[in-house]
Amino acid sequence: MGEAQSALFPNYARYPFTFVKGDGSRLWDEHGKEYLDLMCGLAVTNLGHAPKQVTQRLKEQVDTLWHTSNLFHIPNQEKLAQLLVDNSCADAVFFCNSGAEANEAAIKLARRYFNKVLGQPQRYEIITFDMSFHGRTLATLTATGQDKVKEGFAPLPEGFVYAPYNDADALEKLIGDRTCAIMLELVQGEGGVNPADTAFVKRVAELCKQHGLLLILDEIQTGMGRTGKLFAYEHYGIEPDLFTLAKGLGSGMPIGALLGKAKLREAFTAGSHGSTFGGNYLSTAAGIATVETMLAEKLPERAAELGSYIMSELQTKLTDNPLVGQIRGLGLLIGIGLTVPAAELISEIHGQGVLVVSAGPNVIRLAPSLLISKEELDRGLETICSVLAKKAAAAV
Repeated sequence: MGEAQSALFPNYARYPFTFVKGDGSRLWDEHGKEYLDLMCGLAVTNLGHAPKQVTQRLKEQVDTLWHTSNLFHIPNQEKLAQLLVDNSCADAVFFCNSGAEANEAAIKLARRYFNKVLGQPQRYEIITFDMSFHGRTLATLTATGQDKVKEGFAPLPEGFVYAPYNDADALEKLIGDRTCAIMLELVQGEGGVNPADTAFVKRVAELCKQHGLLLILDEIQTGMGRTGKLFAYEHYGIEPDLFTLAKGLGSGMPIGALLGKAKLREAFTAGSHGSTFGGNYLSTAAGIATVETMLAEKLPERAAELGSYIMSELQTKLTDNPLVGQIRGLGLLIGIGLTVPAAELISEIHGQGVLVVSAGPNVIRLAPSLLISKEELDRGLETICSVLAKKAAAAV
């Protein structure tokens, strides 16, 4: 159905496909054409499409109970929260429905901690970074370090300051009497697949301790095994005060989570924050099955191995291609930086039956399933490299 006929707002620039079936790393459109999925719904279907473990848990839950409200105890919530706490540096979890909501909760909790617990209401500013992306609510789009997502939404809420990414000296100069937290992506996904330097991250953590700030990590895209660890902060030898999850946590079911240290419990007391559907029976059932599968099958380790393989293959095959700049990433979150706009090349790759997505105007982003086979990967990489080679040859 075209936009002129649709009852939907036209706020998405959609690719011209309609998918009707998914299995593992493959999707089929309404005409029966098969596609290899190397984007996973924007790093969501980390276990592939319709993973059996998650499907079975959802079927059992659908036949039992869907919703009661957070006014009652929900055993699935408790179980998933314990799984996350047992396998992270966090002590407490709040569940919501999306990454934007998780980041919104982190912003609210940071402010409320300084206001109600520490008695320092003047400290409410959060430093974020240029080219970051934190969501589409008014607070999270303001936290985002990209002007394009803010267009037309003024007046924006105050309380956010922006620092250059991977520049600790510039960051330090922005810390002031009103600063309460620093909010950081360890790999900027929407901003171009930009990994944070280890020395920079360690310095950020040191500055937080030095100035009594909260360290908030946005792990919406990097969490759940995507980077080669269950959580990306594990690569850097630090522990955040707060970090957020969504995307891969529910294998496609809508769920978000804010995880934090025990000292922050006092700031989120009864009535201070909530969500009608957050942590409902279905989304947490999917979350439990997802985390259990990921741990049992050692999928973060597999992501690390496959990510190294992809980087090596791309660097070998694209080394002399004039259209290709830097190839960068972590685990199975990889960006192919281009010297030309990515849109036309992505369209051609799609035409060859391989799904990839952009990360900014000049980057092709790869985020395949953690369970993708090596044979499927080889097919996808060959298609991408072939399209880039033909485009380069045509440009000569």
